[in-house]
Amino acid sequence: MELTAAEIDAAAGAVLTVDLDAVVANYRLLTRMLGGRRCAAVVKADAYGLGAEPVARKLQAAGCRHFFVAHLTEALSLRPVLDKTNNIFVLNGLNPGSEIHAVRHNITPVLNSIEQLHAWRQQAMLSYRTLPAVLQLDTGMSRLGLSQSELDSLIASPHYLEGIDLQFVMSHLACADEPDHPANRMQLENFVSMRRHLPAIPASFANSAGIFLGSAYQADLGRPGIALYGAHPGANRSTPLSPAVKLEAKIVQLREIEAGAGVGYGHAFISSKATRLATISVGYADGWMRSLSGRGCAFLDDQPLPIVGRVSMDSMTLDVSMVPPSKLRPGALVELIGPHQSVDDIAAHAGTIGYEILTGLGTRYARRYRGIGSDEATARTPGAMERTEIAR
Repeated sequence: MELTAAEIDAAAGAVLTVDLDAVVANYRLLTRMLGGRRCAAVVKADAYGLGAEPVARKLQAAGCRHFFVAHLTEALSLRPVLDKTNNIFVLNGLNPGSEIHAVRHNITPVLNSIEQLHAWRQQAMLSYRTLPAVLQLDTGMSRLGLSQSELDSLIASPHYLEGIDLQFVMSHLACADEPDHPANRMQLENFVSMRRHLPAIPASFANSAGIFLGSAYQADLGRPGIALYGAHPGANRSTPLSPAVKLEAKIVQLREIEAGAGVGYGHAFISSKATRLATISVGYADGWMRSLSGRGCAFLDDQPLPIVGRVSMDSMTLDVSMVPPSKLRPGALVELIGPHQSVDDIAAHAGTIGYEILTGLGTRYARRYRGIGSDEATARTPGAMERTEIAR
């Protein structure tokens, strides 16, 4: 039996709210930064943990026509969500033998190697038609794409492109989140040089951080990911991205402990005085990293609630001594991500990056999507009640 939204909301230990209007606001901001160039959306890893289906639907309604995922499985799941005229690109390319599935479902691979290119050309011959693709060049990341020598071999044997309609030639920046890193200029120069062999094909170079590097890096198609979801791709947070995520956890239990009492596994925290504690229903199984043990806090109203002891699988403990008891009760919500601390703030406390925080968000939350309406509507009707959907 399928649970109702109210049952999910009541049963879950925490609530994750995704503001789809904020995602669209970020998409439009990034599109303006691209100065008239096209803007894609990277929705791999379930739209960085926020839900690829609702995010893609909303961005499609806002005018996005190019979507990037990492794996063919992600593309196949997304295909029924999007209009057939919209493009879905697979960044990692296709596993041997899976080419026919991409053809049947109108999926476009990124060709990262001579082997992938040859297999796609063979599939075009078997399909008796020209097939679209993106060609990736390795300009200095040493991860995916054709090297300079492989590109030279390709150009020397032009039959390798027979049956293939190249939509874009692309590369990926390794250090764009560090604007002054010399690798950025080196990769740009390499990309410009390698593209001279394919001058008529549109280019895609800038990821989220690359867009912030300026017009020289933006090429014909930007590929933002993390910035769509309100997290900054580098140390510079001056651009006003709209936060798209709020995470609130429920208080499970309240207790008072005396001085000298140990808290949690390993008694990693020993109270130096009488302390009031609240246990909440979020742990590392929900993506709240164990490295946050004894670091960072939650918030109730404007009051920070320090995390004490170790983060465990399903729960963690907060010091609520500074909160009036009248504001505390089982079931009350405390803020983990929201107006008082961003995804980037949490990442700094955890010693990691916002990408890891977002993509690690677990599946046990009640998920609320704000801004869900008809796919044709790009704005809420003035004065109308905002629609909220709880899923998963």
